[in-house]
Amino acid sequence: MTSTDQFYKKATLVLLGIILLVYVLFILGDILVPIAFSLLLAILLNPLNSRLLRMKIPPVLAILLTLLIALTVLGLILFLLSSQILQFGEMVPSLKLKFSQILTDLQNFAQNTFGIGIQKQTQFLKNTANSGTALLGRTVSGVLGVFSLLFLIPVYIFLFLLYKPLILNFLFEVFSSKNTHYVAEILHETKSAIQSYIVGLLIEASIVAVLNSAALMLLGVPYAILLGVIGAILNMIPYVGGIIAILLPVLMATVSTEGYTTQLGIIGAYAVIQFIDNNVLVPRIVSSKVQLNALISILAVLLGGALWGVSGMFLSIPFVAVLKIIFDRIEYLRPWGKLLGDQIPDSYPGQISPAPQVQPQEFRLSEDKASPAH
Repeated sequence: MTSTDQFYKKATLVLLGIILLVYVLFILGDILVPIAFSLLLAILLNPLNSRLLRMKIPPVLAILLTLLIALTVLGLILFLLSSQILQFGEMVPSLKLKFSQILTDLQNFAQNTFGIGIQKQTQFLKNTANSGTALLGRTVSGVLGVFSLLFLIPVYIFLFLLYKPLILNFLFEVFSSKNTHYVAEILHETKSAIQSYIVGLLIEASIVAVLNSAALMLLGVPYAILLGVIGAILNMIPYVGGIIAILLPVLMATVSTEGYTTQLGIIGAYAVIQFIDNNVLVPRIVSSKVQLNALISILAVLLGGALWGVSGMFLSIPFVAVLKIIFDRIEYLRPWGKLLGDQIPDSYPGQISPAPQVQPQEFRLSEDKASPAH
């Protein structure tokens, strides 16, 4: 058997394994998505739980107090937004009517200008709506969708925090004793990376929410605070969320105001906020210890969305960050870790160096040769 045959057999097995893994992740999405979110939140809440344990509080009571504090903070945020949520619900019928009028005008304009029939436009809008519904449906689909948000995620967080010593002990025992140092290092780096990433992301989202709300209030957009917070949450999805966040207030301004001045103001304000976010907030606040390059981040977000919907978009970056930590600690996987990172090497093996430039020599007659006689 030649080395080429071995490579093809190995590549086939790896590809088959990836296909089976993705298929299992897709089929079990309703079960795995709440577990993944719960694990991230448990890692985020672990420092608070550890501090309560150091205060000699029993483990079960410490976990319950941790969950109570987290739910209280979440309840306060929802309470602050409740007034605008109720007002928005009351105005939904009038907004639907205004949106239908605008949609009819746009369809007539497209038919008269570009010759696109109303039926084709309607079919295109239906297909687009179905795609969006399918993307959102994968987030809260099935019987476990809403139930997991209300019950399963807190229960999973409680169990992860309660059985943390058992899980860590299993991870150390499943590998040989000579790899204990590497396992401890991977676990420590993973915990630090996820905590710093999520905490930084929450701080960044809070600042962006304030900036969005202030800009929308100055422009006179209805439900400015609600739209600003939703835009900040969407902005937590790298690269893709920022674009979606702009569409919501522009759509609200279109159905609630006359003219297009407000829409242009929203686009300009959000462009400035995105510039501040990408060049000031993210580099200084989202201080994750794992840096992923832009290409891998975009691909991870898109693949996560195709696999698990909006939830997959949120989970993709932490998941790839953990993979990079593991790849960097295993020698034969380090090239993959470098591929995920943002460090661009100055050179690479096999690079053809530019040929040295030969300076033209000046032609001179030697001094020892006499010039010919005339």
